[in-house]
Order: sequence, then C-alpha cells, then structure tokens
Amino acid sequence: MKHLHSGKVRDLYLTDEGHLLMVASDRVSAFDYILEPGIPDKGAILTQMSLWWFDQLADVVPNHIVQPGPDKRSVVCKPLKMVEVECVARGYLTGGGLAEYRATGTVSGVALPPGLEDGSRLPEPIFTPSTKAPMGEHDEPISFEQVVELVGAETADKLKEITINTYKKGAQIALDKGIIVADTKIELGWDSNGVLTLGDEVLTPDSSRFWPASEWQPGRTQPSFDKQFVRDWLTSPESGWDKASGTEPPALPAEVVDQTRRRYLEAYERLTGHSFTA
Repeated sequence: MKHLHSGKVRDLYLTDEGHLLMVASDRVSAFDYILEPGIPDKGAILTQMSLWWFDQLADVVPNHIVQPGPDKRSVVCKPLKMVEVECVARGYLTGGGLAEYRATGTVSGVALPPGLEDGSRLPEPIFTPSTKAPMGEHDEPISFEQVVELVGAETADKLKEITINTYKKGAQIALDKGIIVADTKIELGWDSNGVLTLGDEVLTPDSSRFWPASEWQPGRTQPSFDKQFVRDWLTSPESGWDKASGTEPPALPAEVVDQTRRRYLEAYERLTGHSFTA
C-alpha cells in the first residue's frame, strides 16, 4: 500500500482497491505537540469507539467506513474531499471557548448570557467552527459568517446542521451512560457523489471533552475521561514546562500515561457497554 499522510495520531494509506486504510497510532498530542511516550492501546480504543459511534449516528449523517481494518486500530474507508473547516459544537463552556467568552462575551461570534462559569451548561448547543491549520500551527476560532465566506452559504448551513445534530444525539446517548459531552469536533468531507460525509473519528476522548455527569459542578475544572488530564499535567508546576517558551514538552511520566489510558478505557467501556480487548 502507498503511504499518503501521517497526522498527529493517524497514518493514511491507499489500498489497491482505491480505498483508504486509516491506522490510529498510540501517539498523543497536546498544544500542537506530539508527546512521548504514547498511550498504550489508545489507537485501538479510539478506532473501536468511533466504529461504535458511526453506527449510533447512521441516521444523522453518512460516514466513510467501508469495513473494519485488519486489526483493531485500523479501518478501511472511502476517500473524501475534506471541508477546510473544523466543525465544533459546544454544549458547555470550557477551554478555549471559556477564554474567548471571558474576553468578549462571545464564542466564535455567538453571544452568550452573562455570568457563565467554567463548566456552565449553555442554553442551547452552539456551532463554534475554527480554521483547519497545518500540523504544528494553531486552529483559530472563526465566525459562522467567515465559514460562509470560505465554503458558501448552503454548505455552511449544512455543516452547522450536521455538527449540531451529531452533538445532540451523541450527548444524549452519552448522558444516558453517565457521561457529559461538553464539546466535540467532527471532520466532514464530500464523497464521490457529492454527499457531505462524516470522516476521521467521532466522539472520542481525543476529539471531545467527556465529563462524569455525577461529578459535574460549574465554577471549577471538571474531572474528565479525555486527554485534558495530559494537558493539565503539562501546564502544572510539576511538569516544569512553560507553554509559552516554544520548547518541546517533557516526556510524560509513567503515572500520567497509565492514568490517561485508564480514562480512555473507562470512557469506551461506559459508552459501549463492552469490555475492551486489544
């Protein structure tokens, strides 16, 4: 097979049949750096969770899956012409959205009520797109109007509708399992028939923020089942790393690697109801 591309987490190959083989590695990224070491079994967990979600969301949006791959970390999928917009939906306020709200009272141009805190539930889920920056550069929030300028009004409306509907269904399914989906990012592209199609991964701990519903408490940092645990360690005094320094982050300690793996496993098993086997 011909190697086409390696991203932060996934490697892409062209098969003899003209399909794509997408292989999820155990690499973990944060703040646009690929960190060392990887998280054992992470690639397989992400792939199996995405496959489960693609089935749950089949009535919301078509997906790119042709069949599972030769191992648990890979899938065979249709090639898509990807949209050059990161499609993000938020149901709760945290992270970069919270920082923008504190500065402007808005997120991606969407005005929000005053007085919201870290972890506040929003009145309705909102579409907060961003640019799709090359690896090593930062995605930047953009308004819906800017999306219209990039892709046209009709496509912009479809991106917003699919993103919000994907979030709403996924968030309700997860809440029934005791998990809050605070926000999520999805990748959309056109298939060979011109149909907007869900690609890459969906509703995983890499692309979403997962919080235990029983511990949700606005006004503080929420416990999580995602790689926020890695981000929090990197920005803590314990890591000794200055995010603004431009230097490579330090290696992750064994305890951080193990705790991150445990969080990914718990998210998978809570959501799907299946025990994970590598």
